[in-house]
Amino acid sequence: MKTFSFRPKLLDTLKGYTRPALASDLMAGLIVGIVALPLAIAFGIASGVSPEKGILTAVIAGFVVSLLGGSRVQIGGPTGAFIVIVYGIIQQYGEAGLLVATLMAGALLVLMGLFRLGTVIKFIPYPIIVGFTAGIAVTIFTTQVGDLLGLDYGGEPVPGDFVGKWALYARHLGSIDPWNVLVAAASILVIVLTPRVSRRVPGSLVAIVLMTVAVWLLRTCGGVEGIDTIGDRFTIRAELPAASLPEIDWEAVRSLLPAAFTIAVLGAIESLLSATVADGIVNDRHDSNTELIAQGAANLLVPLFGGIPATGAIARTMTNINNGGRTPVAGIVHAVVLLLILLLLMPLAQYIPMACLAGVLAVVSYNMSGWRTFRAQLRNPKADVTVLLVTFLLTVFFDLTIAIEFGLLLAGVLFLKRVMETTEISVIRSEIDPGAGLDVQLHEEHLTVPDGVEVYEINGPYFFGIATKFEEVMAQMGDRPRVRVVRMRRVPFIDSTGLHNLTTLCDMSRREGITVVLSGVNDGVRTTLEHAGLVELLGAENVCPHIHAALERASTLAAGIPSAAR
Repeated sequence: MKTFSFRPKLLDTLKGYTRPALASDLMAGLIVGIVALPLAIAFGIASGVSPEKGILTAVIAGFVVSLLGGSRVQIGGPTGAFIVIVYGIIQQYGEAGLLVATLMAGALLVLMGLFRLGTVIKFIPYPIIVGFTAGIAVTIFTTQVGDLLGLDYGGEPVPGDFVGKWALYARHLGSIDPWNVLVAAASILVIVLTPRVSRRVPGSLVAIVLMTVAVWLLRTCGGVEGIDTIGDRFTIRAELPAASLPEIDWEAVRSLLPAAFTIAVLGAIESLLSATVADGIVNDRHDSNTELIAQGAANLLVPLFGGIPATGAIARTMTNINNGGRTPVAGIVHAVVLLLILLLLMPLAQYIPMACLAGVLAVVSYNMSGWRTFRAQLRNPKADVTVLLVTFLLTVFFDLTIAIEFGLLLAGVLFLKRVMETTEISVIRSEIDPGAGLDVQLHEEHLTVPDGVEVYEINGPYFFGIATKFEEVMAQMGDRPRVRVVRMRRVPFIDSTGLHNLTTLCDMSRREGITVVLSGVNDGVRTTLEHAGLVELLGAENVCPHIHAALERASTLAAGIPSAAR
């Protein structure tokens, strides 16, 4: 068995590290740090915490993920995917509850890595990923509508649910502020047009700088009121807080466990997807389990400083790659750049307009929605479309925890239904095709089923989903045979329910004076039968390697059993 080894990519990439590589990583880290700044602020505010906590999360998580991670180019930090669940936890349990949930999620991620579950996470059905990602995008956009339009709620609290928010917006549409709409629209336009001028300079940063200056001039020189800025809603502290453990309330721990599980699964999915995409570009292969441990360590450390959950950020990772980053050094530089901005320039963030940040998040939600992928998924089989739509709707109208849990359950049930439909059980009473290459090929001609013998062929897994189907097929048969041959050449595995069903069949047949002969049992299934004592119950001579031997054995048994015994 392959032993587990935790080996950060940084150790491998530092071997033979050159000065040109350092220069490239420094430039990439600087640019990624600048790109991450507006996103970290926006994600922090949208999640329900102060803006500096978003940056603090990007600093700590970015440093830890690059230092310990299993990817050469992964950039860690807060992402839009967490906004919905983080906001919900804060609304229900406060920031202390969020810190506890993040700590538990970090521990779960470390355990996932230690138990080598990195590859298992990749098997989560794609419709679930597309569904909850699109649902998160819709929810993020919904939370920003008020700032995009500059609505005044007249002191009415903002509901936490999707329908309640839109009902609130509808009631206060008359309070739309044209200046806020103009700032938001201009921000979106700048973000969209900036890549046409330069792909190195992030459009979100250009939009924030331009709109901040413009709004400052409008407020100070033009006397324009009603355009809220970060400073109007938050008190910003440009300092690194002391680490402290949150108070642990065990009742809250039990209540927060589902949310912590969702954070861990979501973080694992997003980070591993990002690392996989990055591998294809830089021609490398990340270590999934090491990456999970690094993500877990980041989420164990971030809450101690009041931060929010973090994971691998695909947009910042792509920015890192596109600007020449090829080792974890670039990610470490990005974290240092953000730390310097936090300590030296953070007071200036109070002048950033909320409408501008809403515009940034509107673009983020549009890019996250993957609406073209969503539309393409609607052409898939009905089962996949059902999983997609259910996950999407549950994410939007309820929450991400319910969506992921129910989506996985539904996907599992529909998968079992598909397997059941593909597993066939047939009864053969006349001739059998020996199936060249499937059993041992002894004869080319078809084989004749002897008198008094019935042959049942199982084509597919013999598990709990089809165990009753076998009983139903047998119940439909009329006369009782002398020998039952169960042909299992196409049975890849058998589970405990299948074993129980087969054992019951053998016991019932023996009481009725009927002998059961198994044919074409592969090595894995035979080992399972031996461990369950079924081979001993049947007799080793009645477990045959191929259909020819099984029919010869059945013919002998049928001829030797007196009719009175039937």
